[in-house]
Amino acid sequence: MGRLKKTVVLVGMMGAGKTAVGTQLARQLRVPFVDTDDEIVRAANTTIADIFARHGEEFFRAKESQVLARLLRGSPVVLSTGGGAFLSETNRALIAENGVSVWLQADLELLWQRVRHKNTRPLLRTENPRQTLADLLASREGAYSEASLVVASAPDMSIDMMARRVREALQTRPDVLES
Repeated sequence: MGRLKKTVVLVGMMGAGKTAVGTQLARQLRVPFVDTDDEIVRAANTTIADIFARHGEEFFRAKESQVLARLLRGSPVVLSTGGGAFLSETNRALIAENGVSVWLQADLELLWQRVRHKNTRPLLRTENPRQTLADLLASREGAYSEASLVVASAPDMSIDMMARRVREALQTRPDVLES
């Protein structure tokens, strides 16, 4: 199976499968799965949408960085981040220093199919959410491309298959996953 030596940080757009794939990957690697958004919600005792509404995105991003730094200092886990977490140069440096980033890459159509019926995405509460998603994807791909590893998703790929592909990518990194 292999022993995880560094935290695996899943990055990518909302709908890329970071939580679902991360949960399965953590099971396969026999380590805990942690979602930074869940940790922020627990710490703030309110929803992310409420944090955005009350305090704005800047406040949320600051809390996200604090939570990320704390989690990266702990034992190795599989960590799912919010879609905007990896945009921060500070967060990218923190992750590179203390873990390994894996971009779950998905195209616009796949992302849209996965998020269009969810009303829990504050950034998509716009007149044209599909265009907003397209714009976000276009503006974020440059940052995501700086991830240490990239694993492409496809509509016909199961969560288990995606988790196995991430594990295979991690096996190319003996500093992260000991065989």
